[in-house]
Amino acid sequence: MSLIYMEITHSEKSLIQKYNVSCPRYTSYPTVPYWDTANFKKQEWEHGVRTDFFHANTHGGISLYIHLPYCESLCTYCGCNTRITVNHAVEMPYIKSVLKEWKLYLNLFKEKPILTELHLGGGTPTFFHPDNLEFLIRSILCDCIIPEHTSYSFEGHPNNTTKEHLDILYRLGFSRVSFGIQDFDLHVQEIINRVQPLENVVRVTEEARAIGYTSINYDLVYGLPLQTLAGITDTISKSIALTPDRIAFYSYAHVPWLKPGQRKYTELDLPDDEVKRALYEAGKALLLHAGYIDIGMDHFALPGDALTRAADNGTLHRNFMGYTAQHTGFAIGLGVSAISDTWGAFAQNVKTVEAYQKLVDMDLIPIFKGHVLTKQDLKIRTHILAVMCTYKTTWCKGDLSDALINRFAPLEADGLIITTSNSLQVTDLGKAFLRNICIAFDERYWEGASSAVQFSKAV
Repeated sequence: MSLIYMEITHSEKSLIQKYNVSCPRYTSYPTVPYWDTANFKKQEWEHGVRTDFFHANTHGGISLYIHLPYCESLCTYCGCNTRITVNHAVEMPYIKSVLKEWKLYLNLFKEKPILTELHLGGGTPTFFHPDNLEFLIRSILCDCIIPEHTSYSFEGHPNNTTKEHLDILYRLGFSRVSFGIQDFDLHVQEIINRVQPLENVVRVTEEARAIGYTSINYDLVYGLPLQTLAGITDTISKSIALTPDRIAFYSYAHVPWLKPGQRKYTELDLPDDEVKRALYEAGKALLLHAGYIDIGMDHFALPGDALTRAADNGTLHRNFMGYTAQHTGFAIGLGVSAISDTWGAFAQNVKTVEAYQKLVDMDLIPIFKGHVLTKQDLKIRTHILAVMCTYKTTWCKGDLSDALINRFAPLEADGLIITTSNSLQVTDLGKAFLRNICIAFDERYWEGASSAVQFSKAV
């Protein structure tokens, strides 16, 4: 353990102190708090859906995200939009609302969508009975053209994901599954209210692999309350022993002003900045030693996985669902709080189940805010996406403002990037500060469009 601490040098400690500021995770640009919602018009959104859909559908198809918000208990660390209940009678009414929303979009499309990418998130998708999930997915797919190459995935809780869930979804075309692990340390599990025995993780992993799932992902989190170096080392080692194809090793986002459940513990229970960094470095070292490839911010994959191949050939993409090997450029989000992205515009659904169901029952697309990207937004989005997915970007003379380019100077002085007159390359050291590098491009952030915005810390 002391050797791991020795790897955090004095200069690295200084960088951690300097760059551990609140900043976005950049699953989109502009990020949601900086959307120009005042000038967003629903009619303009629907027109954009029609035109952008036609282009996307003739160039590889579309992506679909379905948000299933229900959980039986609240994981206190969680930052997702959830609804806590043990009443499973809510399942079918919610599914019918999602299908009504889907019909509203189909009416805009005017032709069958080519469904290239499909993801079920939450919440806990496996809260739903397998038969109800089958009804949902079959109802969606019957209105779609299914291409030869697809990427269908879902998130599962190891405690309630059954073999029946895995069997049914696999038969419907799902080949990827992501299990939320977070940490195997019982003390950490208890304080975040996410107790799941190792044997449950072993069971679902072995069942998924036996059924034929080609990509199994584990979500792990560092920086959780009561987490220690010994504990994170044990968690990573146990995960590696089960050889998931992908591991997402996320930084815990402490935002109790947004998620009151995080007030179950205080900042005193959290590892300080240097320890949190040591947790990450320890975990990363173990993953790299085991043969996993660092493919992007917080994500590691085995050499044969589709994410690694996409990273190698320069086709890796990033959207609201995270990193993906598919790049459709057009994603519809169904369900409460889901976000849609036509590439030229974003829109987010209302955040409560009651408001959502009321709007779709009125035959209204249930969005409540959005943003139409300007030409400058699209340019900046391209650069941030390139940095996030390839660790580099290039530009033409005059594309970037002098103020933006000047923001590169301190990053370069600290050894995080290397620049030329028209290019930027992230260094190995800089990969640990990717969010800080992207913020240099974020014109809306620096314009101070919302001075009250608070994000999670970068480190």
